[in-house]
Amino acid sequence: MRPKVLILRTAGTNCDYETEYAFRLAGAETALVHINHLITARANLDEFHILALPGGFSYGDDVSAGILLANEIKYKLGDLLRDFVNSGKLIIGICNGFQVLVRAGLLPGLNSNIAQEATLAMNTSAKFECRWVHLETQKSPCAFTHGLKWRLYLPVAHAEGRFTAPSQILDQLESNRQVVFRYASRYGGIPSYPDNPNGSDLQIAGICDPTGRIFGMMPHPERFLTRLNHPRWTRDSLPEKGDGLGIFRNAVAYVQQNFS
Repeated sequence: MRPKVLILRTAGTNCDYETEYAFRLAGAETALVHINHLITARANLDEFHILALPGGFSYGDDVSAGILLANEIKYKLGDLLRDFVNSGKLIIGICNGFQVLVRAGLLPGLNSNIAQEATLAMNTSAKFECRWVHLETQKSPCAFTHGLKWRLYLPVAHAEGRFTAPSQILDQLESNRQVVFRYASRYGGIPSYPDNPNGSDLQIAGICDPTGRIFGMMPHPERFLTRLNHPRWTRDSLPEKGDGLGIFRNAVAYVQQNFS
């Protein structure tokens, strides 16, 4: 069985083709679908197993990053997405997609009323950050990260990537093990800038909902699928597979195990 992935796009999306390639490399079938096709029922979300919200600058990140697409999803597709999630299927949001999931209230998903509980604020550097970072994989229920190695190397590219939330929300994320990735220092200890490129609370780089089936992260796994994507691929001896590929393979494996 080849899982079917719907890659959602709209004006300003610019990582859709890379995300499509990542899922195809992992063994899935893919379709690039404009949000208007879901809203007008020209595309049927029920036919898919995974919904992917890729990176970019949806609607030019007007007002704040991802908020216009988040509102479209929340108010025009809310019931559709609730049914999708309740049927045991997967959602992933990368960079702008993560911002959308948080602002739509789908992450961290502690409130059943789908209210926004956290945000992704302006980087503490007050500028766009485009660099490679180290991540530490945390113990979590996330379906996308089962069996990943404990340390990954992936690129970030964002201006509003600082995950922040009230202390009680952060406490719940910790107690529920919903933190999936944290930024890691190159030299040990608590990472400071630039290892934590945006100043996120608790060094959070990615989280999941309590079920582990909705997942969002700021770094871009679709940009490191093979050794050729690595910035030192001509100088270092590297494995053929990049650190990001495992995330997409895990999603495919989950669907194959649960929907065959």
